[in-house]
Amino acid sequence: MKGLSKDSANWLEVGEEADGQRIDNFLLRACKGVPKSHVYRILRSGEVRVNKGRVGPEYRLRAGDAVRIPPIRLAAPTAAASQVAVPLRDFVIAYEDEALLVIDKPSGVAVHGGSGVSFGVIEQLRRQRPDARMLELAHRLDRETSGLLIVAKKRSALTHLHDAFRDGGINKRYLALVKGCWRNPLQHVRLPLLKYLTAGGERRVSVSTEGKEAHSIVRLLVCWQNFSLVEVELKTGRTHQIRVHLAHLGFPLAGDDKYGDFSWNKTLQKAGLRRMFLHAAKLAFRHPLDEDRKIALEASLPQELRSFIDQIECHEERAYGEAF
Repeated sequence: MKGLSKDSANWLEVGEEADGQRIDNFLLRACKGVPKSHVYRILRSGEVRVNKGRVGPEYRLRAGDAVRIPPIRLAAPTAAASQVAVPLRDFVIAYEDEALLVIDKPSGVAVHGGSGVSFGVIEQLRRQRPDARMLELAHRLDRETSGLLIVAKKRSALTHLHDAFRDGGINKRYLALVKGCWRNPLQHVRLPLLKYLTAGGERRVSVSTEGKEAHSIVRLLVCWQNFSLVEVELKTGRTHQIRVHLAHLGFPLAGDDKYGDFSWNKTLQKAGLRRMFLHAAKLAFRHPLDEDRKIALEASLPQELRSFIDQIECHEERAYGEAF
């Protein structure tokens, strides 16, 4: 989908990688640099045709469809944009087959560019694999969170994965270190979450009766005098769900710079913890293209988190749980 003519209409044949994709999303990727409003305008006006017929933004493409895109003039890229180069980076591969790729994402790396970030995991993967017909994120992880991240290599796989995430068909478990001693071996947390913007325009989330349903299951693994290591299973996938649920209950995540205990975080930094202690440790799901194939993956704690646990073990007595 590169090299669209700016002076005449373009005809693109839909490949397998776009089978099932909405026409508006297909156009937004095909017409990189074109304002979103303009893409929807040419759709509404009928200038975009599929198999010589008009379609709406909700139309889902099929492999083999012929898409007509009218002449579009792109604004010249700014000097700053043209100078941004996506660096090559190798990621630890937890699983890969013809339909999907699962990496162990390091902390500090955004999953995609935007909001002040020039590039992320998906851009780096595309740079690393220029011949890949499709690479699309199946879900998100916060920039500070490490662990398992699923990338789809086929449109049909992406659609099934989105359905599975929405319908609870993917078991997601995280490891989190929190302040204080968590008391319950197992606790269901059902607190609705509401997204809002701060006065400075930053995205935040809070517990609110006006928010959307959010359900976390917290299992206590180890409790020391001043820390607890918990496993959190997500039954819903709201933005910042684990961080907000635990902070609201009085157990902020170690190193959380949005919802955490900021003075405590400074003390932790001096002790060697320079990131948020949240790790996407386990994923279990049925293969998106073969329901008989079950996939169960686990990513070990990164060394910097493992080392901090070792420090706690050396300096504090364990009040609950076995050695982790």
